[in-house]
Amino acid sequence: MSLHAWLHWPRTLFARLTVILFIGLASAQALSFWLTMTERDQTMTNVMTGYIEREVTSSVALLDHLPPGERAQWLPRLERRSYEFILGPGVPGGPVDAKLSARVAQSISDGIGTRYPLTVNAVPGDSERLQVHLKLTDGTPLTIDLRPMSSAPLSRWLVPGLIVQLAVLLACCWLAVRLATRPLHDLAVAADTLGPDLKAARLPEDGPSEIARAARAFNSMQDRISMYMTERMQILAAISHDLQTPITRMRLRVDVMDGEPEAAKLRQDLQEMEALVKEGVTYARTLHGATEVPCRIDPDALFDSLVCDYVDADQQVSLQGRFGAPLMTRPQALRRIVGNLVDNALKFSGAAEINVAAPHDGQTTIRVLDRGPGIPAESLEAVFQPFFRLEASRNRTTGGTGLGLAIARQLALAMDATLSLHNRVGGGLEARLTLRNLRQG
Repeated sequence: MSLHAWLHWPRTLFARLTVILFIGLASAQALSFWLTMTERDQTMTNVMTGYIEREVTSSVALLDHLPPGERAQWLPRLERRSYEFILGPGVPGGPVDAKLSARVAQSISDGIGTRYPLTVNAVPGDSERLQVHLKLTDGTPLTIDLRPMSSAPLSRWLVPGLIVQLAVLLACCWLAVRLATRPLHDLAVAADTLGPDLKAARLPEDGPSEIARAARAFNSMQDRISMYMTERMQILAAISHDLQTPITRMRLRVDVMDGEPEAAKLRQDLQEMEALVKEGVTYARTLHGATEVPCRIDPDALFDSLVCDYVDADQQVSLQGRFGAPLMTRPQALRRIVGNLVDNALKFSGAAEINVAAPHDGQTTIRVLDRGPGIPAESLEAVFQPFFRLEASRNRTTGGTGLGLAIARQLALAMDATLSLHNRVGGGLEARLTLRNLRQG
């Protein structure tokens, strides 16, 4: 397992930056706390050793000058938190090995060792406890029992204060990263919603200079794309309009050639040219955006009418299932999509089945099924490209123009729907149209 996987690195930029900032600030805070506590302990030790040296020297001098009978009653008065006096030989032990104890012993030795010969040993079982043994001028043994404090006790509010501090750090990290990544989130949402209609909401051009510049660039990009798509549609529409006149003249000339063997072929070529021009303009319009306004329809009536039209034309098209409720959608676009899918199924298999289901959780799926040859798995997405044909023939009944599925996909995107193709088990193709965000009437 890699280190990346072991750490379970977050996927979003927001989470990653939050974690990095929080860990960095928390580590810096912990290091600062450690340095402060270390310096505090060292200062405490210096103060304590200096205090012990002065106080112990004064106390030993006092006990030495007191009469032997009065020394015992003075011992509680001379006792301090870190040491006490014992009139006696004390406890024998080994040499002092702890760093703090050795330092305290050295400070006492520096204070009174020149006047009172002394020995120092550690108390067995306690590495930070030592005893200093000496004799007063009258020969009375005196033991100084020391328990050096490595540091001063922590205040009770320190731990809660540190917890609050970490919480403030986390909140500040979250807010800072939120402010930094929110424009990126808005940009991603705007890019995702930039559909064929090119009507995505414009980004606000404010905030930091870098964010404002990116927003202006994105808005300008939307404007340029919209302009290019409009020009593209206008060019195709103009070509279509200009081609209608010569196509019409050619058809009139073909009509007077009924007796000639080439007349039927010319008439078929003209029909294909006219169909290609019309589908090209239709595809351009779907790229530019759907102008149809959603309305409340009876989908069951729409599909019944669609199937009846095919049946009347002696086509094998059947309908399975029912919606059972009105819908708010674009009926002409929906009819065109399903019609293109049915035409595709009839072209390659001679029969088509439309399968619908009642809306559930704001979406429904429409399936167009056939038992044709299917599509190679590597081409299931490629067939949605304009002018892409699996069969190279230009015959309208076999190869087609290559725009039917492209138009269906563009209309589906304009409706906020998804269209996909799937090979069926046992042969054939399933075209699956999923309508989302349905509003039932």
